[in-house]
Amino acid sequence: MKAFLALEDGFVISGESFGAEGECYGEIVFNTSMSGYQEIITDPSYKGQIVTMTYPLIGNYGINSEDAESRRPFLEGLVVKEYSKCASNWRSQITLADYLKQYNILGIEAVDTRELTLHIRQKGALKAVLSTQDYDKKSLVEKARQSKGLVGIDLVKEVTINKTYIWAASLNKSISAKAFKVVVVDCGVKYSTLWELHKRGCWVFVVPATSTDEDILKYNPDGVLLSNGPGDPAAVPYVYETVRKLIGKVPIFGICLGQQMIGLALGAKTYKLKFGHHGGNHPVKDLRNNKVFITVQNHGFCIDMATVNKKELEMTHINLNDNTLEGIRHKKLPVFSVQFHPEAGPGPHDARYLFDEFVQLIKNYRKRRYA
Repeated sequence: MKAFLALEDGFVISGESFGAEGECYGEIVFNTSMSGYQEIITDPSYKGQIVTMTYPLIGNYGINSEDAESRRPFLEGLVVKEYSKCASNWRSQITLADYLKQYNILGIEAVDTRELTLHIRQKGALKAVLSTQDYDKKSLVEKARQSKGLVGIDLVKEVTINKTYIWAASLNKSISAKAFKVVVVDCGVKYSTLWELHKRGCWVFVVPATSTDEDILKYNPDGVLLSNGPGDPAAVPYVYETVRKLIGKVPIFGICLGQQMIGLALGAKTYKLKFGHHGGNHPVKDLRNNKVFITVQNHGFCIDMATVNKKELEMTHINLNDNTLEGIRHKKLPVFSVQFHPEAGPGPHDARYLFDEFVQLIKNYRKRRYA
């Protein structure tokens, strides 16, 4: 079946449909990762977005239940150069097309993804519509223009959980009852983040993003992790207001949206990037030791460095592509965050050391607290 992708600036491209049929809307972005498409489409941070994969062949190793980063795919649509109808891998359980159909997500192939990517690189992130129903180009462009976009929209409530759970409860028999308890505020958390905490011997309690500071503190946590998530950070005041009340009471580590929540809680402002960061090859410099790490990124908003209170916060990381803020740390309180994804899934593992830093921060805070 034929499919059309139209952008709000009038750019239209046609191709062949795979996955579900119908029509979907979202911000068009591209991801530069060469593999890991399953982890990408199940990353809740992509809610509200239509993702273009720059690597030309997608779907060749299928989908399996072990590599998902959340309970389902959350992106709005998927754009690829060539969809492989043959899934050749011993771990594959279902094809990518059937997986998308299962969750009513549209895909389009046989398009020039290089042309599309270059267009996005020149024009910036744009609102888009993907359709197998409407073949009128003018109609589609107008639909894209009239769609809601991401600014001012709370997408966290569409991806967070409704009920608290303990991660890997069946595997926790080997973890000491005296191990650190970490509460993860689920704004769209990836499973790899939870596994990284579990590997370090932590009890992990995952709570809804709507949880209050009282809800979180009743677990008597040794630390709180603020997860990644989709959309405009300024549209989720219930999270950063909770963070404001938690700061100083417990060690806090923020990832991606979690960094933005910490920034907003401490008086900084966020803004929308013209070119969002999506992929597994973004160079980031740790200003504390001048080391450069290749990182996984997925965000379209960022903290405005000019609004950061330099008396309270130290800027720890910057993006070497555009010099945007990638990390902050409180100068007195046990709070730090990064804008990138140290858990990877997919991508390089350069930044996993940050989970060790979080655990060490918890240890140091506990020693001071009970000294």
